[in-house]
Amino acid sequence: MKITLVRSMARSAVFELVNSGCYRAPAPYTVSLDGATVCGGDTNVFSLYSLDPGRSYTLAVTLDGVTDTLDFTTAEESFFVDASRYGLVADGVTDNTAKLQAALSTCPAGGTVYVPAGTYRTQSLFLQSSTTLYLEKGCTLLGGTNRTDYPILPGVLPCHNEKDEHYLGLWEGNPLDSFAGLINVINAENVTITGEGTIDANAQNGDWYQNPKKNNIAWRPRLFFTSGAKNVVLHGVLVCNSYSWTIHPTYSENVDILNIRIRNSSTSPNTDGIDPESCKNVNIIGNHVHVGDDCIALKSGKLFLGMKLHVPCENVIIRNCCLSRGHGGLVIGSEMSGGVKNVTVTQCLMDHTDRGLRVKTRRGRGKYAIIDGLVFRDVVMDGVLAPFVINMFYFCDPDGRSDYVQTHEALPVDEMTPTLGTLEMENITATDAQYAGCWFSGLPEHPIEGVKMHNVKISFAPDAKAGQAAMMCGADASCKVGVHAENVHKIELHNVAITGYEGERLQLTNVDSFEED
Repeated sequence: MKITLVRSMARSAVFELVNSGCYRAPAPYTVSLDGATVCGGDTNVFSLYSLDPGRSYTLAVTLDGVTDTLDFTTAEESFFVDASRYGLVADGVTDNTAKLQAALSTCPAGGTVYVPAGTYRTQSLFLQSSTTLYLEKGCTLLGGTNRTDYPILPGVLPCHNEKDEHYLGLWEGNPLDSFAGLINVINAENVTITGEGTIDANAQNGDWYQNPKKNNIAWRPRLFFTSGAKNVVLHGVLVCNSYSWTIHPTYSENVDILNIRIRNSSTSPNTDGIDPESCKNVNIIGNHVHVGDDCIALKSGKLFLGMKLHVPCENVIIRNCCLSRGHGGLVIGSEMSGGVKNVTVTQCLMDHTDRGLRVKTRRGRGKYAIIDGLVFRDVVMDGVLAPFVINMFYFCDPDGRSDYVQTHEALPVDEMTPTLGTLEMENITATDAQYAGCWFSGLPEHPIEGVKMHNVKISFAPDAKAGQAAMMCGADASCKVGVHAENVHKIELHNVAITGYEGERLQLTNVDSFEED
């Protein structure tokens, strides 16, 4: 056993046990700090709080009688700003937005805004550069339920030269007027949100879930939103009851999402867990996500922003996460017109999600919509209905069911054609699947470049029910399908065991090269 430091902040730190397990440690363990036992745990990632800034500590973890130690030092802190001194009222009813914002706006660089235990009703808050927001254990920031109290972020900000534009508000990959999030980091850098507190959007007590797809003035807020930010850390907190997508960093660099818990009702509409959009260098480590839509979805805008800016979502590490009950564990797309590349997923547990690895794109996403460099390794899927789905006929958007999107006849390859490169899956165990083990649908004019699978085991539930593995026209409900593949240049299956399937194990159409051993 070995301990590593993931990140140290001024008053908190997050650590990881190095082993081969998925999300959970091999056995429960105890944690000591400077010789005194402080907590226990059973997951590979854990955190410590209420630390002193600028201080050196010795950490010890004991598991199965074996102890490993690690020395670490917390970050420096310039000033400590107790937000209660700004007149907060912790009754869960009084509006504290202006008072909390005053604390955040007046915090000196390098300082920490501390919010003590209590329930503080608030609307949108905006964090500034070089500051930390620390939510104490027992603290809840509770979202207001009146939509008219939330500011609207314009989708497009014009420049005085009448030529350039700045894109701010976003909705599903397009620059549209949109409500600000509950917590916002915009054009700021070196920002940390940490602590054992809760950020509760309280959406179920407003009208946010009523007619959720209706095109009202500004749709719905995200719980946490960034735009044009750098060096952002979200750590430790419980975030719950989001209005729509929960954690939504956009056009940002160096984003760490560490050891947080996301809790949205499994029936809440479009409440994705973590959706980095056109972001670079993202670490998603040690999180537990339970949501009503995709658990983690990587995006990069729809056609307008993809073709104009072509900013990919790239260099993403997802490790030691538990992804539960959502429509997909790791999802790529469908808004990915800027491309997605260099993604590594390891040691994750997917618990009764509809799909495990899910890639969704379609004609019309554009020539920059390139997915490549995806590695999916050391993952356990339990009760996932369709473990692997790669779909280039995804029927989203108003024209999603049109002949242009859905035809299986080859069309010309042009600037509207997306690209899927080679995807690698290794050391995967999926039990109690139902619809299909693998469903790969590429375009006839531009097939999936390659699928490589090594050491993969898929078994079906004896009482599996039929359902649609891939959201595409013509894909009828299926049950216990082993491998369905169409329009793929090369498929390699090395030590791939599929048990409990019905019918032909391999259903291959227009697969240029197939290898199995």
